[in-house]
Amino acid sequence: QVQLVESGGGLVQPGGSLRLSCAASRSSFRVSAMAWYRQAPGKERELVADITRGGNTNYADSVKGRFTISRDNAKKTVDLEMNSLKPEDTAVYYCRSDTWGIVDWGQGTQVTVSS
Repeated sequence: QVQLVESGGGLVQPGGSLRLSCAASRSSFRVSAMAWYRQAPGKERELVADITRGGNTNYADSVKGRFTISRDNAKKTVDLEMNSLKPEDTAVYYCRSDTWGIVDWGQGTQVTVSS
């Protein structure tokens, strides 16, 4: 059973914006810690941003001031608003949930920043 489904990736020019969305199916979403990770070709998967069940957020230094993570517990979604995109933001972006130690990953969505 698929627990997380990402959407919103695509091709964007440098300086542009994209909004990623992750839809969760677990009924326990509101108690899940959520995060966005990314993996560029030849690199390890890295944390981009996370948001606790209480709404506290944390960002990688490379995206601070450009990306915003948010969650809607009623809709069971977590979004990643990405602004001022750079070529180095190109990667597959993954949604991750942690529900009392049960970790789920989405299938990933490609983001390509190129002119």
